[in-house]
Amino acid sequence: MPDPFGERPLLTPAMTVGHDAVPEGERRRLRSYLEAVVTVRPAPVHTAVAFNAVYFGFDLVGDGYGGSPLSPDAFPVISLGESAPVLPVGAMVCIATGSDPLFAEIVHKEGAHPELGPLGEVPAWVSGAPAGAEGPGRPTDATMPRRRERLVPDLHAFGPVLSLSSAQLLRLRTRRRWIDEDGHLVVDVRHPSPVAAQRDDLTVYAEYLLTTARDQLLNPYVPVSLAELVGGTHDGDLRAGLLGLLDTVRGVLHSSPALRTWGDHAMTRDRLAAGLRDSGPIGGADLKSLVAAVEHAATPAKRRFGLTSEVTEYTAVGPRLRAFPGAADALRGVGYAAAVFRANLALADAVRGDSDHGLFENGSRITLDDAFEGGGIWRSHHPGATEPAGDPLVPAGRGWASSLVMGPSRGAQEEPEPEEDVEPVDVPLVDDSDLGRGELLRDDAQVVVWRAPLRLAHLRGGWFPLPPEAVRELRRSLGRDAEIRLELDHTGRDSADTTGQAVTAELASDRVRLAGIAWPQDFFPGLMLDLRLTRGGAVIRLSTTELDEPVRFGDRVTGHCFDPRVVTREDVPGSDRGGDTAVGLGPRALILRTVRRCGLLTLDGHALQDRAALPSAAYGRRPVRVQVAALTAAVAELFAERVLEPAVGSRDAWGQPHFPPRVGQPTIPLIAYRPARQRVIRPWGGTDASGGKLRAVHLVPGHLRRLRPGCSPSDVQRAAFREYCRRLGKADGWELPPGYTFVTEHTRGH
Repeated sequence: MPDPFGERPLLTPAMTVGHDAVPEGERRRLRSYLEAVVTVRPAPVHTAVAFNAVYFGFDLVGDGYGGSPLSPDAFPVISLGESAPVLPVGAMVCIATGSDPLFAEIVHKEGAHPELGPLGEVPAWVSGAPAGAEGPGRPTDATMPRRRERLVPDLHAFGPVLSLSSAQLLRLRTRRRWIDEDGHLVVDVRHPSPVAAQRDDLTVYAEYLLTTARDQLLNPYVPVSLAELVGGTHDGDLRAGLLGLLDTVRGVLHSSPALRTWGDHAMTRDRLAAGLRDSGPIGGADLKSLVAAVEHAATPAKRRFGLTSEVTEYTAVGPRLRAFPGAADALRGVGYAAAVFRANLALADAVRGDSDHGLFENGSRITLDDAFEGGGIWRSHHPGATEPAGDPLVPAGRGWASSLVMGPSRGAQEEPEPEEDVEPVDVPLVDDSDLGRGELLRDDAQVVVWRAPLRLAHLRGGWFPLPPEAVRELRRSLGRDAEIRLELDHTGRDSADTTGQAVTAELASDRVRLAGIAWPQDFFPGLMLDLRLTRGGAVIRLSTTELDEPVRFGDRVTGHCFDPRVVTREDVPGSDRGGDTAVGLGPRALILRTVRRCGLLTLDGHALQDRAALPSAAYGRRPVRVQVAALTAAVAELFAERVLEPAVGSRDAWGQPHFPPRVGQPTIPLIAYRPARQRVIRPWGGTDASGGKLRAVHLVPGHLRRLRPGCSPSDVQRAAFREYCRRLGKADGWELPPGYTFVTEHTRGH
């Protein structure tokens, strides 16, 4: 069985790039260890917990983290019922008690909203609501929103030495002063911002390790330090490497044939099957009953003449499980996390196997609406055939969305159904006065140099504007309209476009420009162009600037400098060299186009759209009810997939939206397009810059290794470890722990 402290480290530099970049042999070794971890842990293993196991060295034979380099005295202290900072799954904590401290690892967390009913019933607006929401359609205006959360700690993760006895834990649960009756922590969590509250678990955990638990992360006693894996301690490199490691661990868990996964949690198939065979509380019979209850929750009672009403119900898994007779004991401690995992997976399997994209034979549509609140909230709607089909297992947040977009009041005149072939009109471009404005770089006796981004109109029309300084020089040397030579220097392009071409300098009209340009195929709106005109000549040299490494901006990957605002505004769905129209776009593409075209634009390419104005902006007129419903569902899906994010702004007396919200103005919900600018790292085993295959040489970072009994490290290795500590910022005379030696950095392979 692979060992984190073994001769061959389980974590390698390739894993800092991500799962797809890791050679299969390295994946196999990591998978073998993680499968063993999932087997011995009593709770479903979250990706963050699995990372902890391999990074900090979890012992599989009973000591857990008891022999790891972790320092429990440095863990953040948390108390039942109090306010606390964000504590993600995977966080190591110290639970305050009246006597001995209680050390634990958070293995599961979920929302504990006060309006969750005892039978799992949930008000619609709670499902998918942002942190701090105060009611239907009322997002919080607090800069640091709070949310009540249930944290499930593993109180035995640090082995028997640092664990309390069963009698001591029973006494603590009975008093309900330090932990509740189930051995859990219910706390009010303070999120640093509304945007931060929407981040996914792994991103939050990475930020936690890089800030609150930074000393823990860079501890030189860990099997292989992150700083060694990425080759430095720069924050950007550490963050990218840590996210890559988390992606690798998640990919390995999801690819294991011995495991089943739900979200970021994993459980062995054997344990899952044993739970389904169990005839006791929360066993197979109760889970079948839960599935049937959710399936029929929205089935309406028949009225006279066979008429039925439209019904939508929301069910929270955690509270619903507590309603089964005799379930209390099975839901204590980490057993609660296991029960929630099995229940959600049972519902998901029923949706996958017994329905058509969530539409069951009884006419109800069952979808996951919120993966966090109450252990997971499932939405039952009847009749389901009237709703657009999407992925039923992607949390859509339709409950909260329905509280933001309200239909017509009762008694109002019904809107007409849409006519056939009704198409959305083109979305007009917002007039941003300085969008794409060029910059004069040099104007002297020898040359005129300027820079400007390429626009969609330039690509479609084959032209490019000229600045006044260049126009004056061309008129002086050429007179009126004339043919000149345009030389393109586009280093790194994949196409075979010529580097020189004849174009026309149109100088006589008011719209002075270069016309007749054949743009390379890989040019896109927003690409930054540098142009140079030598005085007295008839040649303009146009060049692009390569980045140090490719980056992803939204859905665009490029290796050249670009203007993020132009990319956001013009590199949108429905826009290319052949045209620029919204006709024929589906609801998702239409929403993305509208937010990016019509939203408030920031300097770094973020766009924020007034949510109330979205339907009219998307269609160019007041849409009919069916179109509003389609847009609402699409917005919820885009929120769930993190393609778009909810935000809060304000509206002034003239009806104009503002972001961030201004003091004294009423707040309004916004839809935010925030393209993450990420570097794109070449995959391990891919090609180098020259197109050749990378050599099969693996860099093995410095790491600790267990010694055989009776062996001791040499003085050379002791000195190497002290130097290793110095590079990590731990230059305080650290010595090797007993029973270990230090393996210096080296390469392995050909």
